[in-house]
Amino acid sequence: MKARLILEDGHVFEGESFGAVHDVISEFVFNTAMTGYVEVLTDPSYAGQSVVMTYPIP
Repeated sequence: MKARLILEDGHVFEGESFGAVHDVISEFVFNTAMTGYVEVLTDPSYAGQSVVMTYPIP
């Protein structure tokens, strides 16, 4: 199913969705941890946020 990410500044990114289908308003946060991905995805402190997993490059 088609999906859109619409940013506050008006930029629109289109892609394909998976999982539940509904409208969501969310804050995006970045995580640069090199380990502990499962802990990040299940951490209740991230509730209501969309976590972008990144990897630091030295």
